[in-house]
Amino acid sequence: MTEASGENLYRILPLEGGLTIYSVSEHMGLLLRALAPGAEVELDLSALDELDCAGLQLLVLTKQEASRQGCQLRLSHHSPAVIEAFELSGLASFFGDPILIKPSDE
Repeated sequence: MTEASGENLYRILPLEGGLTIYSVSEHMGLLLRALAPGAEVELDLSALDELDCAGLQLLVLTKQEASRQGCQLRLSHHSPAVIEAFELSGLASFFGDPILIKPSDE
């Protein structure tokens, strides 16, 4: 069997809008197809303005599947909505990515 290796493959996937129960099915295929053994995938969360429990579950599933495949998954540029959801759920340590908190413009 000859398959294209994910080695040295680096992908950045920007997620925009809401990652909610209403949009999870649309995002699931995209996220899971982006994973490949040996690849590095970065999810840019800067444009996510809404994240609910279904969205959190999808991120957990994606992280677990990446680990299973030997793919390195990073979450970056966490939006305020993502930071709030991670704080409420206690999942920030599960993902293990640094979260940079920007000062408010008040």
